[in-house]
Amino acid sequence: MLAEARRNPSCEVCGLLAGRDAAITAMFPARNVHPSPTTSYEIAPQELFRLFREIRAQGLDLLGIYHSHPSGENAPSPDDIERAYYPDVAYFIISPDPDAKCPVRAFRIRYGRAEELALNLI
Repeated sequence: MLAEARRNPSCEVCGLLAGRDAAITAMFPARNVHPSPTTSYEIAPQELFRLFREIRAQGLDLLGIYHSHPSGENAPSPDDIERAYYPDVAYFIISPDPDAKCPVRAFRIRYGRAEELALNLI
């Protein structure tokens, strides 16, 4: 995720994360339908459904959604909170800034509130 964000530092990159038993083992990059430098991301419904089918076909569960914040803090924006349609997954926000103190952060977003999650990176 971090490498993808750093390859495209001026645009929000996005995708899905899947695995089993709360362990993320697969990343599914997606195309942001807002291709120019932007402060938002959206995965086209057709691509989202295709990725869901691929995740199921591999016997995995959707565990997370990721996107980058090209500028500013990698914390949920008001839009991120408003558009958090999957309350049971972790939302990962990536900073492409090589000097970012914590370039990968994860949040549980439910009922209009964001709570940062501890990451256990192996």
